[in-house]
Amino acid sequence: MLGGAGMVAGCAAPRRGDPVPRDQTRHTSVLGLSNERFSITDLADLPRIIAEFNLSGLRTRQRLRLKPQELLPPSSVIAFSGGAENGAFGAGLACGWSAHGTRPEFSVVTGVSTGALIAPLVFDGRRRDPQLSAIFNGIRAEDILTERSMLAALTEDALADSAPLARTISQHLDEGLLAEIAEGYLNGRQLVVATTDLDAPRPVAWNLGAIAASGHPRSLDLTRRVILASTAVPGLFPPVLIDVTVDGQPHQEMHVDGGAYAQAFLYPSAIGSVRAERIRQGLSPAQISAYVVRNGRSSIAGHTVPRRAFDIAMRGISTLLNAAGGNDIYRIYQAAQRDGIAFHLADIGEDFTEPEVEPFRPAYMRSLFAYGYAKARDGYPWQHRPAI
Repeated sequence: MLGGAGMVAGCAAPRRGDPVPRDQTRHTSVLGLSNERFSITDLADLPRIIAEFNLSGLRTRQRLRLKPQELLPPSSVIAFSGGAENGAFGAGLACGWSAHGTRPEFSVVTGVSTGALIAPLVFDGRRRDPQLSAIFNGIRAEDILTERSMLAALTEDALADSAPLARTISQHLDEGLLAEIAEGYLNGRQLVVATTDLDAPRPVAWNLGAIAASGHPRSLDLTRRVILASTAVPGLFPPVLIDVTVDGQPHQEMHVDGGAYAQAFLYPSAIGSVRAERIRQGLSPAQISAYVVRNGRSSIAGHTVPRRAFDIAMRGISTLLNAAGGNDIYRIYQAAQRDGIAFHLADIGEDFTEPEVEPFRPAYMRSLFAYGYAKARDGYPWQHRPAI
C-alpha cells in the first residue's frame, strides 16, 4: 500500500511552459492581432468589443452598398451551447432548417464546447450541411478519445487522450473552410468560439473570423486548437496549452471547455447600453432575431440515486451543470428583452425518449440528429422564453 503511494507520488505531472503573471493577463498576444480575442466579462475589453461590432456594421453597409440615410436590414444571430454527444441535436436542427428553406445567413454565430464544432460549419452556410451530418451521424467514440489507464487520474492531465478529436477537427476545418470564414468576416459577419483560461480564470471569446482573415501562417493551427480547447472537458480531455507572449516574453495559457464558465453566450450584456446609438449611426440593425440552440434538455429526468459516492457525485454534477446552463440561457433572454431583440430557444423536448446509456453512442447520436432534423424540417416550434 505504502509502496503504491510512493510510486504515484514519484510520478511527475505533465510539464508546461511558464504561465502568464496574474497582473499581465490583459497584455497577452497570440498572433499579434489587436482583435484576436476578448475577455467577455472584463469591462476593460468592452470598448474593443464595441469597436469590433461597429466594424462589422461598416463592412455590412459596404457590402450592401447602403446610402448614409439607409438603415441596416434585419439580421439573425445564433448561439450553439455545449452538450457533448447532444450536439447531434443542434446539427440536425441546422440541417433540417435548411431543408425547410427558411434558415437565414447569420450575422453572428457563437459556439461553446460541442457547439464550437457546429458553429464554423453553420457560419459558412447550408453548403456545409453534408459535413455537419457526417460528423454527428458517423462519428464514434474512437473518433473523439482514447481512454487512458485508471492511474491517469493521479499522474496525467486527463482520463482520456483527445488526439482522435484533434484529427477529426483537422479533417473538417481545412484551408478551404478557413478561407470562407475569412470571407464571411470581411463581409461583416462574426464567428466567435469560447474557451476558459484556467490560469486566469476567465472566459475568452476568440474572434475566429478576424484570425482567419489575418493571413497569419499560424491562423489555421490556432483555429483548430481553439475549437479543441473549447471541447476539452476538464479532467476528461487534456487542456490545450496556447503559446502567448507578454512584452515579447513567451508564456503558456491553459485553456479548457468554454462550458466551464458558460454553456452558451451571444454578446456581452454591457454592449446593450450602446445599442440605441449604434442603430442611430447605422451600425446595428433595428430588428435582430436571436436564436439559442441548447444541446440538452431544460430539465433532467428523475431517477432513484443509489447511496454510493460515485453515483451521488455524478448526479450532483449533472444537476449543477444543467442548472448552470439554464441560468446562462436566462441571462441571454433577459439581455434580449432589454435590448429589443426577438428571442427564440430550441432544446431537446420530452418527446425524445432515446436513453443515454454511454457517451458518444452512434445509435443515440443518429437518433437525436434525426429528431432535430425532423423538428426543423417541419418548421421548428421555437420557444420565446426559457422554461425557468
